[in-house]
Amino acid sequence: MSATIRSLVIPVSDLDAAKAVYTALLGEPHTDQPYYVGYNVDGFEVALNPGEEGGGPVAFADVEDLDAARATLLAAGATERSAPRQVAPEARVCVLADADGNPIGLRGK
Repeated sequence: MSATIRSLVIPVSDLDAAKAVYTALLGEPHTDQPYYVGYNVDGFEVALNPGEEGGGPVAFADVEDLDAARATLLAAGATERSAPRQVAPEARVCVLADADGNPIGLRGK
């Protein structure tokens, strides 16, 4: 399996406050919705995700087959933090954790 990390999702409790800080740092967002604020940083996605539980930012690896990548990581000892869910017409995501509880995000079809 070969994966490329192309995005970082940052959970926030106050979207407006976080948006002010990240807009000052990264410029205007390309997507500004109550459920998601996204910035393109030289082709890398930095996103603010309101209402998510803490635990810090999650780097998402793009994979061809989400289910196969998930199964491979679970067999290797990862645990599931959030089950696969549809986030766009062509994209699903899930979050696993390594043995120390560090999040591993997967994004694919």
